[in-house]
Amino acid sequence: MNMETSHETDLLISTVHHFVKTEMYPHEDEVDRLGYVPEEIGLSIQAKAHELGLYACNLPAEVGGGGLDIAQMSLIEREYGKTSHALQSWAARPTELLMACDVEQREKYLFPAVRGEKRELFALTEPNAGSDVMGMKTNAQQDGDDWILNGSKHFISGPCMPDFAIVFAATGMNETSRGPRKRVTAFLVDVGAKGFDCREGTKCVSYRGYKTFELHFDNVRLGACQVLGEEGKGLELSDKWLGMGRIWVGATCCGKAERILEMATEWAASRKQFGKPIGTFQATGFRLADGAIQLRAANLMVQDAVERAKKGIMNDSDAAMIKVFCSEMLGKIADDAVQIYGGMGLMEELPIQRFWRDSRLERIWDGTSEIQRHIITRSILRPLGA
Repeated sequence: MNMETSHETDLLISTVHHFVKTEMYPHEDEVDRLGYVPEEIGLSIQAKAHELGLYACNLPAEVGGGGLDIAQMSLIEREYGKTSHALQSWAARPTELLMACDVEQREKYLFPAVRGEKRELFALTEPNAGSDVMGMKTNAQQDGDDWILNGSKHFISGPCMPDFAIVFAATGMNETSRGPRKRVTAFLVDVGAKGFDCREGTKCVSYRGYKTFELHFDNVRLGACQVLGEEGKGLELSDKWLGMGRIWVGATCCGKAERILEMATEWAASRKQFGKPIGTFQATGFRLADGAIQLRAANLMVQDAVERAKKGIMNDSDAAMIKVFCSEMLGKIADDAVQIYGGMGLMEELPIQRFWRDSRLERIWDGTSEIQRHIITRSILRPLGA
């Protein structure tokens, strides 16, 4: 990655790279084969992350986190992207949404999450309302000072059974210039609460071992103290998380693409056909060249988005562009790597097929490429009144 770095930044990159290479790489094949991360491996990664000061490094130092800035976090996400999400998710970065906790909620949710004593899920997606947040069916009706929560969520990701979920639910309607819009509120809901069923969901071929959960709510009674932030302000909270989340997706895609490209380059230099390395044939060499160009462009786009975020001028369109370009760049490099490896690229004995499978998900989660293009199109046309 071509960028100017300080000694402190170089040390951070070196530390995270070594952590990923020694604590995660050795378990990738086993986790992919098993379809889950053995608890002793997950806890070992978590302990090492604590030891290195990487656990909750995204949260401010005043709440016990590592206090790293956005630029530093982008570098960490890039290194983590080189391995399976199932493994790196054990070196947790609790969601920044928990910073919206009030004093009482911080004691119950935020601080335990920072210490690694509790884990949360971010529960927004529903069976019939993925990217269409306004199609949300999960709702909470006020009953005195309490709220009664009903509905369901799916495709909610996490490394292991959580202790609580940040659940988004409709709590009413607002009249706007564009017509009625649902008021969405975020709630802190403890696993084990009466009427709350949290179970493992369907299994994905990408990032095997990284679990998805299904959440079902049947008249779950929540106190006013379980509202996260303000009633009706849940979308503002989720947008804040999703915006930077798409930048982190871009960074992880760059890291994974770099690892794949390095492996494909080594194969192209050592694999011989017709008496010479296959990389010397244009059909192969041009794939490597195109991959290097696309990766350089993606790296620069992520750096630009980070700078915009630091200045407070990054918008939804910026994040959407990162998500589209980086995820599709990764998909192209992963597919080209399979082609360069030929038949061996699809054999389970080599990791290329795993990278190929894992890379496919990046164009879907955190908002599909189609949704990102819709966001970009809207930002282009709205200033013109369209």
